[in-house]
Amino acid sequence: MTVLLVLLEIPAIAAAIGYYKLKTRNESFNLRKLVHEIFLGKSILLLTGGLLIGMYIQFSGNSQLNFFFFDLFKGFLAIFMLEMGIIASKRIEDLKKAGVKILSFGIIMPLIAGTIGVITGKLCGLSVGGCTVLGTMSASASYSAAPAAVQIAIPKANPTLYLTSALGVTFPFNLLIGITLYYQLSLLINF
Repeated sequence: MTVLLVLLEIPAIAAAIGYYKLKTRNESFNLRKLVHEIFLGKSILLLTGGLLIGMYIQFSGNSQLNFFFFDLFKGFLAIFMLEMGIIASKRIEDLKKAGVKILSFGIIMPLIAGTIGVITGKLCGLSVGGCTVLGTMSASASYSAAPAAVQIAIPKANPTLYLTSALGVTFPFNLLIGITLYYQLSLLINF
């Protein structure tokens, strides 16, 4: 499931960066440069590189590297999330301006994406549990990779908005309501 999560994040991040770059293009627009930046930018290369390193370590059985790539990961992730929280809190006033929009998006989008995930799982022949997991993953927001990618690729993006929608709205919604909904939907849909 972790690999699937990374594989789902790569096109999502590429689409977000592509959309932003197309929307903010100027007279010197260069399609080749845009495609290069989307697919070979730092964010995508880091995700792909991390995935390849993880596969290599797993298959090589090199336990010496486990300490750095597995044992220390949780600590680095906690420090990264703390940094993201500090960055977001610096612009907390922006959240007050977009409060209803963030709340609405953080609930409606997971419902749409979760439904698509469950239907896709059913079409692929997954079990009810598999459909529920795919629906939940589809409905979830990225809490680590996408914020870092956005911060690198779109420095003007407001971290208060994208972090609050992911961690403050979508995450608790999915834990409290979403997972149960995706499970019930997995039971109801039969192809």
